Amino acid sequence: MAASATVNSLASLLQSAVSAHSSAVGRATHAKIIKSLHFPFPTFISNHLVNMYSKLDLPDSAHLMLSLIPPNHRSVVTWTALISGAVQNGHFSTAVHHFSNMHRDSISPNDFTFPCVFKACNSLRSPRTGRQVHALAVKAGQIHDVFVGCSAFDMYSKMGLMEDACKVFDEMPERNLATWNAYVSNAVLEGRPRKAVDAFVELRRLGKEPSSITFCVVLNACSDAVYSQLGKQVHGFAIRYGYERHVSVANGMIDFYGKCRDISSARRIFNDICSPNDVSWCSMVAAYEQNDQGEEACMLFLQAMKNGIEPKDFIVSSVLSACAGIAGLEMGRLVHALAVKACIDFNVFVGSALVDMYAKCGNVEDCERMFDEMPERNLITWNALLGGYAHLGHADMALALFEEMKSGKVEKVVPNYVTFVSVLAACSRAGEVKMGMGVFESMRSRYGIEPGVEHYACVVDMLGRAGMVDRAYEFIKRMPGRPTVSVWGALLGACKVHGHNELGKIAADHLFQLDPQDSGNHVILSNMFAAAGRWEEANVVRMEMKDVGIKKGAGCSWISVKNSVHAFQAKDTSHERNSDIQAMLAKLKREMKAAGYTADTKLALFDLEEEERESEVWHHSEKIALAFGLCVIPKGVPIRITKNLRICLDCHSAIKFISGITGREIIGNWMTRLGVVILLEEVSNSGHRELITHAHVSTQGRLAIQDPYEHRLILDDHGPTRKPNHGQGIATCSPHESNLDRQMPSTVSPKDVTGH
Repeated sequence: MAASATVNSLASLLQSAVSAHSSAVGRATHAKIIKSLHFPFPTFISNHLVNMYSKLDLPDSAHLMLSLIPPNHRSVVTWTALISGAVQNGHFSTAVHHFSNMHRDSISPNDFTFPCVFKACNSLRSPRTGRQVHALAVKAGQIHDVFVGCSAFDMYSKMGLMEDACKVFDEMPERNLATWNAYVSNAVLEGRPRKAVDAFVELRRLGKEPSSITFCVVLNACSDAVYSQLGKQVHGFAIRYGYERHVSVANGMIDFYGKCRDISSARRIFNDICSPNDVSWCSMVAAYEQNDQGEEACMLFLQAMKNGIEPKDFIVSSVLSACAGIAGLEMGRLVHALAVKACIDFNVFVGSALVDMYAKCGNVEDCERMFDEMPERNLITWNALLGGYAHLGHADMALALFEEMKSGKVEKVVPNYVTFVSVLAACSRAGEVKMGMGVFESMRSRYGIEPGVEHYACVVDMLGRAGMVDRAYEFIKRMPGRPTVSVWGALLGACKVHGHNELGKIAADHLFQLDPQDSGNHVILSNMFAAAGRWEEANVVRMEMKDVGIKKGAGCSWISVKNSVHAFQAKDTSHERNSDIQAMLAKLKREMKAAGYTADTKLALFDLEEEERESEVWHHSEKIALAFGLCVIPKGVPIRITKNLRICLDCHSAIKFISGITGREIIGNWMTRLGVVILLEEVSNSGHRELITHAHVSTQGRLAIQDPYEHRLILDDHGPTRKPNHGQGIATCSPHESNLDRQMPSTVSPKDVTGH
């Protein structure tokens, strides 16, 4: 009895050494065993010694103990201890080798052995070995054990062998909740949300109570807009089971509602969390960013920092995307500084987000510097720089970077789906139709990538820019799937520019069917008729909008001052410094008139933007934001204004005058709903139509305009038409040079053209 107590106490000490991960305690206990027990030791103690040394990652000692156990005394416990320790410490090949030796010694594995070996096979990414182990589990009759079956399913699903995984799942006589959660999760990863939702329904039918993990996974599956109503039902079930205030489930709900563009519900759930964790804050910031509410995302991020939330990579990446969306360079620099302080600025995801942010804010130098300084870069980083070049209008630089990616001389990166969107956008900007079509064809033939609607829209835009409108229409008709809004929108934009009114009407009709409530589709058609002098038809389109109750969203301009974002609408008098703003507007108006400025009220009568219909030209949101900037931003610091709509011609001219009379540098970022920085305006000058795609007004007040379709400078205050320089960073219009680095976005949608 005393000997038995001694053995048990020694075994307990060995187990304590494993729990404490202390090799010193383990070796001391081993020494005590040598003193207390006669050799050979009891198998029970020998197995514990093998387990201890194996778990403490001392493989030589573990193998020595194994060799001291007589072969006929080695059991499944002995081998499983050796295998599990190897797996725990990442020695997966060793684990499989031990399993092979165990099989050679005719020791039958048990329900603890197989899960360890399945995990090793998964980590080795060895389907062949995994299937062999699976066959042995079937032969041993262990595959029907719930833990063994779940492990086999997990192995196959993580290796992407979904057919094998589903077969294992279907043949399991009993499934625990972990198995169901794994099945639902892998259905989501597989891109089959319907399958995940059906599994959740079946789980409830069987009377099994979902866990918090179940709800999180199913809510993720319902993030697709098609399943938004199902997601709301899942929310209801979460309330029924008492999980609505469980922080992980609440975080999943925030993510779900954010992706379904129900930001108010997401915020309500966030506010109801008693103690939001870092994931809660990150999910809410990401929800704002995904719904084009960059200002709110930035404000919430600052609040999170005040509440002691650490600036980790996920929340920092999200807020940097928000800064990119509103062209908030000052806020972006602040976030960059926080990332440096937290030592995550060179994290591959944060670094890629910084590259994207600086590009979207027009700062190509910092964009390139960030890319060059990153010690580790992946495809996301390369795509960020490539997309940045395309976004800034540096088509030649984007195409050169693509060639560098293909060569593999610097880093081994293989272009993916996103890469080709940026490359085709660059070809479109550069007018390289032949090259663009070659790139499009190479997606399938060379890279095995099936083109998506984004790629088709880019090609339509490229052909439209080149004036090949009929060819673009034929290209659409050959699409394998149904053309989307972006595809027809690109065609409609080209038709408007090149005067293909009848084809434009066809494109508009398709847009009305796909998105009948989108005001931009109606406005661009009306403007197209108006540009052709077909006023009656233009008016009919407007009346149809009124009859069905389609309204355009209000325009908004914002400006960042000392890390605070100030937003303004037309005729806005709500700002706390409204009196100063109004005084500055009055002062500017007097000085501009003295300089020869006359407000273009005639254009305002025919330009049917929301602001032009609801306000006098002097109280457009961008003028109010500019007046505020002149009041609070010191001289020598550029004034950066962002707007969610296109800018009207009068404001365009006014900014030029204001820059000249104040001696201030003014940079305007005119936003589309896709977050593309663009200034796109159809104007009339000397009897011909032009497209303004970028204007950067310098302290001299000079304005340069580029025609994106002909890729030449067509309006210059200082002289004849000449080629612009595309390689100089953000455009700076001085008396001696002009370079325009922003052109049309890769896909011109109706809202791009009409400014919605």
